[in-house]
Amino acid sequence: MRQIVLDTETTGLEVSQGHRIIEIGCVELVNRKLSGNHYHQYIQPDREIDQGAIEVHGITNEFLADKPRFAKIADDFYRFVEGAELVIHNAAFDVGFLDAELARLDQGYKPLEQVCSIVDSLMLARTRHPGQRNNLDALCQRYGVDNSQRDLHGALLDAEILADVYLALTGGQTSLVLSDEGEGGGKSSGAESRRPVAAGLDLPLVRASEQELTAHEVQLKEIEKGSGSPPLWRELFPG
Repeated sequence: MRQIVLDTETTGLEVSQGHRIIEIGCVELVNRKLSGNHYHQYIQPDREIDQGAIEVHGITNEFLADKPRFAKIADDFYRFVEGAELVIHNAAFDVGFLDAELARLDQGYKPLEQVCSIVDSLMLARTRHPGQRNNLDALCQRYGVDNSQRDLHGALLDAEILADVYLALTGGQTSLVLSDEGEGGGKSSGAESRRPVAAGLDLPLVRASEQELTAHEVQLKEIEKGSGSPPLWRELFPG
């Protein structure tokens, strides 16, 4: 499965007011692993950047003066994402801007949702953590993802960070330790919580019945439907 984790930076917040994309950053996941393949481009927007936007991403009009216009990079970008599953935080924002750029060219580009499937990681996080802050910085803190280099927003850096967050968000159980409470109510380490099976025991082999295997497959499909990606079980036991 090929996924593209994508982020953009723009001249302002409202595409309806003619604001434009000034940076696109994408990283590729293949079978939920970073492939090392990425796409990154700064873009000359042919309009002034709002001061409030500059304060967020630090990209200035002067910096973009010699950068290519979207028309020049559209084919490369479109080919990079076409057919992939896009993972975007607050997808409506980025997709709205990208579709507006593609439509402005009037060259027959289809809207992204017609050539890609789209996963909104913000909506996914809100489902997982209702009533909590689910912006990218909050999710980094929640899942232990290093965002120490994120003094300013940047499309490629944010895409890289979001890839780590998304994998943690959709990875399911990552530890076999069922409780972090010791016998006295205090915290215990993973090593203390995992107890080895005594050697020499003649343990019976109990195989799942057909009914149990069917129920298990149904559960895996429900997990995949809810998370938008295959559960970790598929990766660990592909057969």
